[in-house]
Amino acid sequence: MLAIRATQAGGPEVLEAVDVPRPEPRPGQILIRHQAIGLNYIDTYQRSGLYPVKFPAVLGQEAAGVVEQTGEGVERFKVGDRVAYTGQTGAYAEYSVVPAARAVHLPDGVSAETAAASLLKGMTVEYLLRRTYKVAAGETILAHAAAGGVGLLLVQWAKALGATVIGTVGSEEKAALARAHGCDHIIFYRHEDVAAKVRELTSGAGVPVAYDSVGKDTFEGTLGSLARRGMFVSFGNASGPVPAFEPARLQRAGSLYFTRPTLVDYTVTTEELDACAGDLFEMIAGGKLKIEIGQRFKLADTRAAHEALEGRETVGATILIP
Repeated sequence: MLAIRATQAGGPEVLEAVDVPRPEPRPGQILIRHQAIGLNYIDTYQRSGLYPVKFPAVLGQEAAGVVEQTGEGVERFKVGDRVAYTGQTGAYAEYSVVPAARAVHLPDGVSAETAAASLLKGMTVEYLLRRTYKVAAGETILAHAAAGGVGLLLVQWAKALGATVIGTVGSEEKAALARAHGCDHIIFYRHEDVAAKVRELTSGAGVPVAYDSVGKDTFEGTLGSLARRGMFVSFGNASGPVPAFEPARLQRAGSLYFTRPTLVDYTVTTEELDACAGDLFEMIAGGKLKIEIGQRFKLADTRAAHEALEGRETVGATILIP
């Protein structure tokens, strides 16, 4: 089968197309024939070496397709079932084996492309808005990268909860996209003072929660945007890791909270995984979330997909097609 392998830590140039044996499911596993594969920033972190993996490695954290074969003892799925998964490296391939307990059923009306474009991002948004900080109707929140794959889902879901959303973007094109998905206020982070603008929009109060997937470049602006006892939710490093800081800064800025959550800790059990994915699929089926697939690349062109993602040339979600 075709797979895309990172030979070592580095830039997109370390990705190579290889022909490898199709895997066989072991007890408790299922073999999935991929129909669509998701591209996520975490893939670039692993490729670059920011998040350690053992090289050479087939990257990719998310895919959807059909169960081709089941291992001994699997009762959760049968051959022919439509499924999706996230959180296990190895999705950049035509087939993969995953533990049956870590895959989810795809309901009618949710295509493989939609699932691959939304599962990791959508489940991330679920825990960010409903569990890391429980956003309430009438609150105003700050969302960085509001036109990105996670950002567009976060904006829509927050609006469905009754929140007002301030979103940051880098261009007029991305501003239009964010507004089309419900973003109430736009800040152009490249030439506007994010914290000052947030204070202006909130009559000086700041926001109770800020969702920051950008990292280094937006850290100061995010910190300066929070209300007293506000929460800084750092869940990505698109511009590089957040710099080290003294905890006393949180006290001086208004007894703030800082958290660095990850999806795996919110989907520890199969029951949590099913509930999280179920909430996402319900939002999609109910028309409350529009999944924006901005780019489709052939699996063989994964290197170009990484270049586009890191060059901030993408809008919405990006998927790879085997």
